[in-house]
Amino acid sequence: MRGKRTGRQPETATLVASDFADELSAVGSLKAAESVVLRPETSGRVVSIGFRDGEVVSKGALLLALDTTVQDAELAQARANLALTQSSYRRNQELLEKKFISPQALEASGAALAVQQAAVQLAEAKAAKMRLRAPFRGMVGLRELSVGTYVKEGETLITVDDIASLRVDFRLPESALGRLARGQVVSLSSDALPGEAFTARVEALDPQLDPNGRSIAVRARLDNPGGRLRPGMFVRVRMVLGERKQVVMLPEAAVIPGQKPSVYTVVDGKVVPVSVRLGVRRDAQVEVLEGVQAGAVVVTAGQMKLKPGAAVTTAAPAAPVGMAASK
Repeated sequence: MRGKRTGRQPETATLVASDFADELSAVGSLKAAESVVLRPETSGRVVSIGFRDGEVVSKGALLLALDTTVQDAELAQARANLALTQSSYRRNQELLEKKFISPQALEASGAALAVQQAAVQLAEAKAAKMRLRAPFRGMVGLRELSVGTYVKEGETLITVDDIASLRVDFRLPESALGRLARGQVVSLSSDALPGEAFTARVEALDPQLDPNGRSIAVRARLDNPGGRLRPGMFVRVRMVLGERKQVVMLPEAAVIPGQKPSVYTVVDGKVVPVSVRLGVRRDAQVEVLEGVQAGAVVVTAGQMKLKPGAAVTTAAPAAPVGMAASK
């Protein structure tokens, strides 16, 4: 708040000390807790689609199947060869008991059996790759294909996102590193849902700081019942690190910039310049660490026309300036 102005007199304010919520603010982007893009490992033609756009599917649900005519034939052939090899191996076991064949012959028969068992596993794996299943419970995206579409290996087909819980990634200055820890509460708000607040908890801190901006990446997680929040949304992040008592805040407009910031105080009706050491800034105010105390009267406007020792007259007591306690 600013004091009243009389004639051409500068505006002044009286500093007060109050409780101060030590907090950090940032902007972040929401991401799904789990997100995957499903792509086929083999080219083929789509024969069935097992989901509807935007629906929630269970883990393991069959989402899409490609034509497996060739793979099924290879699997049938592998199983037939396996059955033949198993029969031959059992017959050789009986012959060895009667000493009609050597142990080496039975060993060779066993090796052939192992080869055929592996061939069946390979054929089954090839057939399984023609079916795309949901790796976890989540919401599928909008499909861009139909039954009969020929798709190529590695082509993007389906997205699945778990939005029951979300992650929010944001960055904080390196000066906050020593005060950050897993489990801390983070408040979120979104322009898409005005008036609503959401709570997340810090899940992880990036072990490396950004060498360019000297900031640390923070990741928090929040529950998303009902799916009201969606991945990609922009959110405002607020993290309260604690509360300090009797903090003196100064209007930013009162600070005279320079190598050593200063303010004009009013003492016995005259202007006195005072160097100040500043702290955190918030809402057009800045914390005063050294230089002035609560009760001091400072010039908040018109100081560029003043010189040290200039007389200042106020028609009414200067308005107090402080920072309210956190809500």
